[in-house]
Amino acid sequence: MVKIAGVIKGKCPNCKKGDIFETKGNIFLLQMPKMHKRCSVCNLKYEKETGFFFGAMFVSYALAVAEMVASLVIFWSFMDMAPLQVFMIVAFIAILTSTFNFRISRAIWIYLFN
Repeated sequence: MVKIAGVIKGKCPNCKKGDIFETKGNIFLLQMPKMHKRCSVCNLKYEKETGFFFGAMFVSYALAVAEMVASLVIFWSFMDMAPLQVFMIVAFIAILTSTFNFRISRAIWIYLFN
């Protein structure tokens, strides 16, 4: 349970105190989250090697697909909306959650390999 809270809060997997990200990013201002190179508390290096976060793209993809399928089911099945309206809503949700998925997927990836 502590690991799940650490992933959601974006805390260091080693000490659970330092922040992984400098900024949270803002999709409306077209800003992606910025990561610290090392933990400010325990000095853990987050990127183990070049290309370490390549695998986090797959985690981000899985999160995005889950969000899109859930919104598809909610808006098409339960709300009984037209397919074009559902498509627009799903696309909007995917764009809106992109920075969140970026942060969470990298945090999950760091926690998996620490």
